[in-house]
Amino acid sequence: MKRLKNKLLSMEPNTATYSEMYNGILIVSDPKRPWELPETRYDPTYYNGDIGFMITVTHKLAQDKPTVTVMIPCELLGISEYNDIAADFCLREFEKYVQELNAELYNRSRPDNENGKYYISKIGGEVIKRNSSYFEICTQKDYENGAGSSAYLLNDDISLSPRMCICIKLQVQLPKKKLRKAVQMLCRDLPNATDRFIAEFDLVKLLKSLEIAEKQKNIREWLKTSNYCAFIANGSILPRAKNTDLPMPDAIPFISTPNDEIEIFGLRGMGIKKGVTVITGGGYSGKSTLLDAISVGIYDHSPGDGRELCITDRSAVTICAEDGRSVTHVNISPFIKWLSNGDTSDFSTEHASGSTSQAANIMEAIDSEAKLLLIDEDRSATNFMIRDGMMKELIEKEPITPFTDRVKELYDTLGVSTILVIGGSGEYLSVADKIYMMQDYTIHDVTERSKSICSVYGVSIKPPEPASWKQERTLYSQGFTSYPEGSGSERLSVSDTGFIIIGDEKIDVRGLYNIISPRQLDTLGFMLRYIEISNSDRKIDIKREVNELYARIEKEGIDFLYSSYFTTCERFLDLPRKQELLALINRMRKINYLKQ
Repeated sequence: MKRLKNKLLSMEPNTATYSEMYNGILIVSDPKRPWELPETRYDPTYYNGDIGFMITVTHKLAQDKPTVTVMIPCELLGISEYNDIAADFCLREFEKYVQELNAELYNRSRPDNENGKYYISKIGGEVIKRNSSYFEICTQKDYENGAGSSAYLLNDDISLSPRMCICIKLQVQLPKKKLRKAVQMLCRDLPNATDRFIAEFDLVKLLKSLEIAEKQKNIREWLKTSNYCAFIANGSILPRAKNTDLPMPDAIPFISTPNDEIEIFGLRGMGIKKGVTVITGGGYSGKSTLLDAISVGIYDHSPGDGRELCITDRSAVTICAEDGRSVTHVNISPFIKWLSNGDTSDFSTEHASGSTSQAANIMEAIDSEAKLLLIDEDRSATNFMIRDGMMKELIEKEPITPFTDRVKELYDTLGVSTILVIGGSGEYLSVADKIYMMQDYTIHDVTERSKSICSVYGVSIKPPEPASWKQERTLYSQGFTSYPEGSGSERLSVSDTGFIIIGDEKIDVRGLYNIISPRQLDTLGFMLRYIEISNSDRKIDIKREVNELYARIEKEGIDFLYSSYFTTCERFLDLPRKQELLALINRMRKINYLKQ
C-alpha cells in the first residue's frame, strides 16, 4: 500500500477528484534491460502483500466514494470450490470486519462524508449470484515498488502466473478534507481488517455451508423428475422476526403432516405434490407465512436462515392482482371471454383492472415457462378468483371465467401446478388435490374432511370449454430503447418507491413479489438496458435475447452490466430470475408488441 499512500499524500488537501489514486500511474523499469525506456502503466490496483485492492470510480458524482475490490488469493483461505455458495459465505464473513471498522468511525453528530464509512452489500438469507462477491483469476504483482510512482520488474525468473481469487467489492466514503484519515482508512484499516479476515477464516464453517448447498442442489434436481413441486424439511423455522429477515426466536418449528412426510437424501420433511394445493385456516394461523416460505424457496438460503431446506421449483411465480398495470397484446381469453372494447385474445390496456391484470399476470407467467403459481387470496381480485353456483345462476352474461374453473385445466393441460392460500371461499375445496389447514402454526391434512363437506353441500365445479393458452405476439424494436425520444443521451434510474425509469418508460415493479432485494431492481434496469442497446433487429426474439444474456452472465459474471454513467443506480448488483426480467418487459407501456 506504499504506492497508494504516496499518491494520496501528494494530492491537494481539498481534493474532490482523487484523480491520481484512480489513474494509478506506475513507471516500470526492467532491471534486465536498463537501456530501455521505462513503461508507463495505469494500474489502480494496490497491493498489501499478495492481496490486491483495485480502486475504481463509482460514478462521476461520487469521486470521494470509490469502489474497492479486494482480491484475496483462494489458497490463503484454503478454498478449492469456486461457486456462488462459497462467494456468498465469504461476503457474509467479511461483512463482520467491515462493521467493526464502521463502529470505530461512527460519530452521530457528523455525516458520513465527514466521518468516513465503509459500505458493503446488505444481503438477506438468500444465496444468489452477486457482483459484490465472486471468483476470478487475477494477475499477481510482478514488480517491486521504488520511490513515488516508480517500480522495478521482478527479475528472479519466478513464475508469476495468475491466481484464482475471491473478489469482494465494497465502497469507501472518504472523509472530506481529511487526507490523512483517508490514508488510514485505505492503507491501514482496510488491509488490516482483510488480514484478520484471512487469519480467522473458518474453513470448517465454509465446508458445512457447502454441505448444505449440496443438499439443496440434490433436492432441486430431484424435484425436476419427481411428482413434487416443493419440499419443506422438518424443523424449518418459517416465521420471520419483526421487521427483519431473520428467523423468529422461539417460533414453532415446521413439522410435516404424517401422510405427506417423505425422505430425500436423508432429510425428512413435507413434500407438496404437483397439481392443485389449497392452504386454509383461520386468521393469523400461519398460512401466509407458509406460502411466503414456499415463495422464497425458489432461492437457496444460507445456514441459520431457518428456511435453508425449504426448496421450491425455481420457476415458481407469485401471482397477484395489479390494478393499473400496463398490458400489451396478451391473450387473456381463458379467463376473460369478452370485453365491450376489444378482443381478449389480443388484449391491451394502459390501466388494467384487478381481474384483467391478474389474468395477464398468469398468462405471462405461463409464457415465461413457470410451472408453479403461488396465489394468496388476500392479494387477488375476488371476482377473478371465485364465482359460486348461485351467482353463476343469477348472472348469465358474465365475461369472467373464474380461476376456480381453470385451475385444474392448467395442470392437466400444461403441467402448471398451483398453491393457493384461501380463507374465505369453499369453492376451491372441490377442485383441490390436497387441502391443508394451518391451526396454531401447525399444518394438518384436511383433504378427506374437505371433500366430505363438499359432497354434503353439493359444491362442484363444471369445467368450461378448453382454452387456448398460447401467446401469439412479436416484439418490435420501435420504442424499445433506453434513449428518450429526441435525446442523444440514455436515461436509467431506479426509485425507492418501486419504479424503473428507462428511456421514456416508467415501469411499475411493485407487483413483482419474487424480487427479494433492492439490488435486483438495479440489476433489472441494467439488464433491460443491455438488451435494448445490444439489439439490432427490427423483430426481437425476446426469449432468445434473455437466454443469451443469462448465458453471458454465467460465463463472465454480472458486473459487466454496470455503467458508471447512471449516477442514481447502485453499484452492487444481485441477479434476478428470467421470470422477473420478462415480467419487467411486459409492464412497459411504450413497447411495440403486435399479434402475429
